[in-house]
Amino acid sequence: MTGGSPPQRQARAVRLGPRSVAALVLVSAVGVAGLGWPFLLPPDASRNAHGADAPWLFAGLLVLMVAVLAATISESGLGPKAVAMLGVLAATGAALRPLGAGTGGLEPMFFLMLLSGRVLGPGFGFVLGSLTMFASALLTGGVGPWMPFQMLSMGWFTMGAGLLPFPDRLRGRGELLLLAGYGFLGAFAYGTATNLAGWTFMNELSSNIAFDAGASVGTNLAHFLAYCVLTSLGWDGGRAALTVVLTLSLGPALLKALRRATRRAAFEAPVTFEEASDRPGTGPATPSGSADRRR
Repeated sequence: MTGGSPPQRQARAVRLGPRSVAALVLVSAVGVAGLGWPFLLPPDASRNAHGADAPWLFAGLLVLMVAVLAATISESGLGPKAVAMLGVLAATGAALRPLGAGTGGLEPMFFLMLLSGRVLGPGFGFVLGSLTMFASALLTGGVGPWMPFQMLSMGWFTMGAGLLPFPDRLRGRGELLLLAGYGFLGAFAYGTATNLAGWTFMNELSSNIAFDAGASVGTNLAHFLAYCVLTSLGWDGGRAALTVVLTLSLGPALLKALRRATRRAAFEAPVTFEEASDRPGTGPATPSGSADRRR
């Protein structure tokens, strides 16, 4: 932690209010149910019946995600500066994702999402993570029933970075280690969540680790763990390792740049207008409150 002058409170481009929190809890609950349904159904439940309902679940989840984003934006009064920063970061993240496609999970976009969530807060982080994954799906042609879960998982990951402790006081090596540790664990958590979304589409007749609607919860859990180890452990490990390396090496420069941009944008400063004086030569009213912040 830094010494000397007291630390300044970090500005937040998007602040979660009561409606936004309620919508976020709702969409998260539906997402958890959608991911964990294989372990919630009784063993004699029909897989085919759920398969017929699955498209409706995905569509409903996507609608709820749009609702939480709309609630967040409308309640927080997202201004043009925050929209501009959101667009730039989302476009950058979407462009970074294809760079690691097919290369052992080396996805540099996780590094950008991690640091952006830390600096700009959980509200902005959830919006950014979801929007970035949506834009990258359009860019890479990855649109499908898995996309809502990818958007939700990335929103959780980026929001979690904004919820890490001491955002106003912790700086330097301590902050980098905290971010690197979270990024490492979060990369595996993201992989596990997206595995849950894809595992149930496996044909149980072609694989002995596929979801079996007639098996017990313990058997299906063993199948899922085997699926994760065999299909994505290396991919998730590459993603986690790259996130740690980029955080420790490039993190200080990017954190500094993001915080400088946030201070200059002055998201939370109200815009007021000073009345012009009656003295000759006085110009028109000028905005204040979000003017020059050259720190």
